[in-house]
Amino acid sequence: MLNSNLKSLFIVLGVCSMAGSSWADADLYASYTDDSRKVAQEFMQQLAGTLKQQIESSGTESAISVCKEVAPALAKQYSNDSRLVSRVSLKPRNQTLGTPKADERLALQNFDRQQRDGTAGALELVTVYEDAGGEWHHYMRAIPTQPLCLQCHGKPEDISANVKALLAKEYPADQAVGYSPGEIRGAVSIRQKIR
Repeated sequence: MLNSNLKSLFIVLGVCSMAGSSWADADLYASYTDDSRKVAQEFMQQLAGTLKQQIESSGTESAISVCKEVAPALAKQYSNDSRLVSRVSLKPRNQTLGTPKADERLALQNFDRQQRDGTAGALELVTVYEDAGGEWHHYMRAIPTQPLCLQCHGKPEDISANVKALLAKEYPADQAVGYSPGEIRGAVSIRQKIR
């Protein structure tokens, strides 16, 4: 069985051959993948730690402000002139920030399928593409639903009345409920400009 680093390298090498890129480009793409993997890991650890601390100190209702304010601020902190970090979901809570683009939607659907089929593995995807803005490296890492998340994202009957009321006020078009542990809540999406 391949470890996740080798799987990702094969994905990157496959992209290189499809794009007609050189082996030197494969090394470059692998370095972007490593960087993206690190950023996604740090981002999710920092967000999860903040959520846990907030829930323990001030209750579940206070976690809603973490996802509404802290998560976008963290994404902005990890983004720069050549890198854009975001969270996307097939069932976004914040339609403006969380609605996936077409390629992200396909990746999320694939993550869901892998999770349902029990073939989840690393649940990450690496692509390299070109558009009018240049050449881009795109990394996505799935976010499985953790037990802590269910207080705001679980089945409606399992969410407290106070949390439901606050969610309805803050997110009138909320779709981000009905999850069970392990289901794919969304993904971290990182696009980096190569050239």
